[in-house]
Order: sequence, then structure tokens, then C-alpha cells
Amino acid sequence: MAKGPESAFRLGRPSASEGIADMAAQDVAFATFCYKCLRRHANGDWGNISTQGRDRNQRALQQGSRILSTYRRKGCPEIWIVTEADRSATKILFPHEYQGELC
Repeated sequence: MAKGPESAFRLGRPSASEGIADMAAQDVAFATFCYKCLRRHANGDWGNISTQGRDRNQRALQQGSRILSTYRRKGCPEIWIVTEADRSATKILFPHEYQGELC
């Protein structure tokens, strides 16, 4: 996915973890939540992260490192969205599915 006119950065190839894909296939409201969160992430709205996390993401935009956003909504499980440092890919996943480093 290229950077759109409203995007703060390039998302690369978007994907979802198996857990996210399974839940989204069964629950339209959850699928819509994920899509809206992906748009928020692309626009630089990092969701429910700490001030340190927001600062880290702002630096990541300038320095080209990994970007992590977290989103919560009543009735939906928390999701994370991670864009790789090289902006080649963005993945939506549950926190317990994350296999990278949070540095």
C-alpha cells in the first residue's frame, strides 16, 4: 500500500496475523475496527500507547525505524499494528502474537 495523500508514511504490504484474520472473518464489527485502526495508524494516530511510545514513533518517522500502534475499543480485543523499519510491510496482530523487539 503506497503512501496516500492522507498518510503520514508508507505502509508497504498490509497483512493480518492468523488470529486477526480468523476473528475478522467471523465478526464484521471487528473487521471494521481493524480497518479503521489501520487508517488511524497510517495517519499518525498511534492509538492507546504511552507518551514514550508516541515519542518513539515520531522519531521512527524521521529515522526510519519500526512503528508500533495499539488500539482498544469496548467489545473488541486489543490489537497492535506494526510497520517495519524499511516500510515494506505493516501487520495487524494481537499483542500475544508479536515476535519482535520493542526498542
